[in-house]
Amino acid sequence: MDIFSVFTLLGGLALFLYGMNVMGAGLDRVAGGRLERILEKLTSNPIKSVCFGAFVTAVIQSSSATTVMVVGFVNSGIMKLSNAVGIIMGANLGTTATAWILSLTGLEGDSFIVKLFKPSSFSPILAFIGILLFMISKKDRRKDIGTILVGFAILMTGMESMSGAVKPLADVPEFRNILIMFSNPLLGVLTGALLTAIIQSSSASVGILQALSTTGGLTYGSAIPIIMGQNIGTCVTALLSGIGANKNARRVGLVHLYFNLIGTIAFLAIFYGIQYTIGFPFIHNSVDAVSIATVHTLFNLFSTVLLLPFAKGLEKLACLTIKDDEPIEKKDSFDTIRGLDERFLASPSFTVDQCKDLTKQMATLAKDTLLTSIQLMEHYNEDTASEIIACEDKIDKYEDVIGTYLVKLSSKSLSIEHSKDVSVALHIIGDLERIGDHAVNLKDVAKELYQKKIKFSPQAQEELRVMTRALTDVLTQTIRAFETYDLNLCKQIEPLEEVVDNLRIELKDRHIRRLQSGNCTTELGFIFSDILTNYERVSDHCSNIAVCLLQVDENSFETHSYMHEIKYAGESSFTQQYEAVREKYQLPDK
Repeated sequence: MDIFSVFTLLGGLALFLYGMNVMGAGLDRVAGGRLERILEKLTSNPIKSVCFGAFVTAVIQSSSATTVMVVGFVNSGIMKLSNAVGIIMGANLGTTATAWILSLTGLEGDSFIVKLFKPSSFSPILAFIGILLFMISKKDRRKDIGTILVGFAILMTGMESMSGAVKPLADVPEFRNILIMFSNPLLGVLTGALLTAIIQSSSASVGILQALSTTGGLTYGSAIPIIMGQNIGTCVTALLSGIGANKNARRVGLVHLYFNLIGTIAFLAIFYGIQYTIGFPFIHNSVDAVSIATVHTLFNLFSTVLLLPFAKGLEKLACLTIKDDEPIEKKDSFDTIRGLDERFLASPSFTVDQCKDLTKQMATLAKDTLLTSIQLMEHYNEDTASEIIACEDKIDKYEDVIGTYLVKLSSKSLSIEHSKDVSVALHIIGDLERIGDHAVNLKDVAKELYQKKIKFSPQAQEELRVMTRALTDVLTQTIRAFETYDLNLCKQIEPLEEVVDNLRIELKDRHIRRLQSGNCTTELGFIFSDILTNYERVSDHCSNIAVCLLQVDENSFETHSYMHEIKYAGESSFTQQYEAVREKYQLPDK
């Protein structure tokens, strides 16, 4: 083996790891966050947890990604530690699927069927189909499927390159002596664990081992301890992910470690117990890629069957390691607003859905808070006033947490549809926060009216009820349009907002006439004006939200020209809508 073979080996390893990364990213986008939703909504049934964990990991081709996601779920409070134990076990089972796919490189034979299933035969075809889908298709889903196919082809090409580069080592005695050293169980486990910890992927390290098996110098006695160590090494990702998380999230990483550690000790104890008493005739036989995949699967099945009945024991062991009597951790906004965690950024599709859900929660809270403030002006209550302050504070936290998270998310590789969702959320959280501020302003108005024991004239009260009804409708429709992404409903917001604007002008003129005729005091005049101003501003924010939804759908952000287009270029349509809405909110006679 010369220096050029080393270069080929390194290049093959680079292609292998890159292909695995590309394929995993494509699978994640195609899944669109649905797999993570399945994990999020798991019941406490341990069998279900194991099955779902295995299925999700087999699809996204990464047990590390699954365990990191679970750490995030537990840290953000949307999953219990008891649910996580089963998923961790399932993730170890699911990751064996990759080894079976990679074992195709070891197929030997001259028949057409065998040649057809060899990666060297079908990988170029998949790469060609994938690149066509990626370059020609305009739909995100097809592009993502193309990415998966190209990633798979790159992965298999890298595997073939590594296998070809190491084959000359079969004739090197020194290399065979090194492999024999790994027959020492402790050394083999340590080597496998160290390799996997460095590249943070058991699938990749198993693939490297399968490539080495093509030399013919790797025996069962050397491979088995290394495979055990690879399962332990993959726990590093979850342990690192738990840094900075809460106690239960850190315990997830420990559960993963204890599961693999106990499984390895039990498996090796039984295996070498039989070997030193009865003996395995195949122990010195060479392994191939299929044999490695088989051992990998048998070990994880063994560990799962052995430890699943003791899932509660693993949980207790993790709790004993990280005890509850540690100092109380500092709480932050995530204690109030659950669902976002830095670890979820590794799965952008799921994270976009989480942000959308939280923004909808923020929108509903802003609407309810404002409507409560309006009711407070007629029936003031100190407890309700305090509740409005608390809600507005939570709305501020929503804006801060979601806004910060969306900025980080926007730097990730997102589909066009998800990019639109991020743009919408970034634009409207500011409007929702301002609606919360106006709710507090109206609460202050209600408090002033109550403390001073003053009230508007019957005429002013009746006029205000009309505008309140119009504002309630525009706010309710806007929030519903956002929650359902109803663009037709969005188009109905602007005529209604225009009605609110004109009502404000008319009500202000009428109040000035009452002031001039002595039917109203200056003090009430200022309060009335404050109410009208807050109403009109809330209506403006509703218009901003509706226009944002329409603009993002049409890939346009020129607000002024867009509003001009709505009101004037389509003047006849807008005027008809406006007149129809205006009839619903007629003011009483002066």
